[in-house]
Amino acid sequence: MQGLICPIGIEAGILARELSNVSFPFWFAGLLFYLLSRNAKPFRAFGWAFVITVAFFLMAHGKNYYSAPVYAIVLAGGAAAAERLLAAPLTGGRPRLRAALKPLAFAWLIVGVLLILPAFLPVLPVDSYLKFQEHLPFAIPRAEHSHMGAALPQYYADEFNWQEMVEAVARVYHSLTPEEQAKTAIFTDDYGEAAAIDFFGAKYGLPKAISGHQNYFLWGPRDYTGEIVIRVGAAIENVRSGYEIVAVAATIENPYALYYETRPILLCRGRKENYQTHWSSVKKWE
Repeated sequence: MQGLICPIGIEAGILARELSNVSFPFWFAGLLFYLLSRNAKPFRAFGWAFVITVAFFLMAHGKNYYSAPVYAIVLAGGAAAAERLLAAPLTGGRPRLRAALKPLAFAWLIVGVLLILPAFLPVLPVDSYLKFQEHLPFAIPRAEHSHMGAALPQYYADEFNWQEMVEAVARVYHSLTPEEQAKTAIFTDDYGEAAAIDFFGAKYGLPKAISGHQNYFLWGPRDYTGEIVIRVGAAIENVRSGYEIVAVAATIENPYALYYETRPILLCRGRKENYQTHWSSVKKWE
């Protein structure tokens, strides 16, 4: 399930990160409020937390959505600063100006959000989104280098092909004899693929997946040795040397999904390194 939720988290993170441009007057005011205002002295640490967090991810070359949650801190400060500004003597004697500034602040955020929302949340049909993307004055950020050539950003492309992938794996799995199925591992290169197997697989009679990616590595190889393995998400040239026999057992085609238009489902036999004794060799922590 973790892998299926991941695209949603990425969507929210990138949306929040890019909305920081629209909300710049508010979050920057919040940062100044925390760092400079005497009234915000008890909350000075919030301002430094923002500065340190953003600086850390810039220096560490973190993905473009990693720093998104910290903007909530300075936006809260910006809301407090805006409220104080609108109530200050400068506008206190100008009721018309104050009455205009309040709806203007809301309008700025609402219009700004609506203009870029389709770029960061899948609210449009794919064809409409692709046309919308062509007319954007900026390039949609890619969280991974491997996604640079994809038609859709990761958070949109990752909405496709999960169940189709599981169905393809099920066809391969059920083409084996019951004796073979009992010792067949479904090994995925990515935790999202493993999560899809675990989430959708029960209705297709599939066992739980194993993977060396992220936390799936910690859950180990179960009882599998690698005698028979259905590999998901791997290119055949990258796994051929690790098994006695490797064959393409199924293919999936979807021009909008990442990977699966070029990476088949592989049926592998005779893994040269036993999962039970060499599980550490599959660790993929990134």
